[in-house]
Amino acid sequence: MGVFNTILVVDDDTSIVELLRDFLENDDFQVITACDTSEAWALFQQSPVHCIVLDIMMPGQDGFDLCRRIRKESNVPILFLSARSDDVDKIRGLTLGGDDYIVKSASPGEIVARVKAVLRRSVSRQRMDEKTLDYGRIKINLSAREVAVEGETVVLTPKEYELLRLFAEHPRQVFSYDQLLERFWEGVGDKHTIRVHLSRLRDKIEPDPNQPRYLVNVWGIGYRFEGG
Repeated sequence: MGVFNTILVVDDDTSIVELLRDFLENDDFQVITACDTSEAWALFQQSPVHCIVLDIMMPGQDGFDLCRRIRKESNVPILFLSARSDDVDKIRGLTLGGDDYIVKSASPGEIVARVKAVLRRSVSRQRMDEKTLDYGRIKINLSAREVAVEGETVVLTPKEYELLRLFAEHPRQVFSYDQLLERFWEGVGDKHTIRVHLSRLRDKIEPDPNQPRYLVNVWGIGYRFEGG
């Protein structure tokens, strides 16, 4: 798997960077490295990268900040690497769009195995992007980023599309207000922000926006997609 895949390792601890480089290169991955998020962003812009192993705590901007920035442009797999094992960082990292979360006490061999696993999932996700999500009345063409309701194309804003796609790819999964704010608004805003956007989305996809059939409110928690 590794021969044609480039891994970007971002960590201010050079000993960890060199150790991971050795193990990844031994599995035929190409490895580029950065010691902070500014250098990592520059490399990401310059070079094709297939996966990022990203330390959270670094001087200047942290790994969460870089993840936000990358997710505005790319779905490249990101594995967070952290000295902390508590669930708060893990949940935050995954909510921001991280694909995995690894505690630094993990062996280099385990980290390489996790890199391979997210790359396999990435290939599956790319294949998914070629498909259409079909919920009868609503069809979402993932590769074209087009949504049709009863056969008619509806125009969604980028934010509306991403919201709908998230819900449609995870039918019946409840997303809390905090999760949605973190993922789509970088944690800035409140419940009203989400309600306004989902109200506009409902106006475009629901048979009766006042009695939603697809985007259903879970009282006091958030929303889920019923799939009709």
